Amino acid sequence: MADQYLRVEVLARTYNPQTLVWSAMHQDYYEGYVGDDEPPSEPRAGEICVKRLLAGERGHFGPLEHPSITFGVAGFPHSVMQQARTHRVGVSFDVQSMRYTGQRMVRVVSGEVPVEAAIYFREPGYYRDRDGKKYRYSADDLSRDRVAAMESLRQYAIRLKAGFAEEHIRGMLPFDFRQNFVVSFNLRSALHFLDLRAKADAQPEIQTLCDLMLPHLEDWAPQILGYYIDKRLGKARLAP
Repeated sequence: MADQYLRVEVLARTYNPQTLVWSAMHQDYYEGYVGDDEPPSEPRAGEICVKRLLAGERGHFGPLEHPSITFGVAGFPHSVMQQARTHRVGVSFDVQSMRYTGQRMVRVVSGEVPVEAAIYFREPGYYRDRDGKKYRYSADDLSRDRVAAMESLRQYAIRLKAGFAEEHIRGMLPFDFRQNFVVSFNLRSALHFLDLRAKADAQPEIQTLCDLMLPHLEDWAPQILGYYIDKRLGKARLAP
């Protein structure tokens, strides 16, 4: 899904996450204090964790909860946030509420930015509903949706200028206004999120979020992610 406004960036992350997972795992059975024992290298720690915690479907994902990663996410439609917060994924969100952040809608009405910068639209093409029924979203459908969105934004701007509070008139906005957020995962919850949202029947937009997260996670914990991608990604094997 090519959309110039969709972005995922790492804001912060635990240094040497696989070594931290190894330390937590090691303390479970180590007689002494793990802080006094020399840890393996980060890649070797990842290999050991895969072998002792994950391989053979052992499912010992608890030690993966110690490292954390925080993403800055930009430009995704509100429907992604609605789906992302469903189920117990064990993450922390801070999200634009549209109680304080309505000026970008006014800039669309003034012509400073295109409507697509504030409102998300799917590309024309063929899609499937939840029952698998195929339907076509045409260029004409998109054009009509853009006109409807612009009218909603014009009415929003008129009310805002008249002194209405953003929290009052945000209900006038199209549902899929673009919404920026910060989200923090531990390593286990990040994998669980991918289990839930990278599968084939998730909405395309949240699959795109997973696609943009995945390279950052691979770079962060390559051995553990290598195992995960090979054994679990896209297979909807829930709740590690």
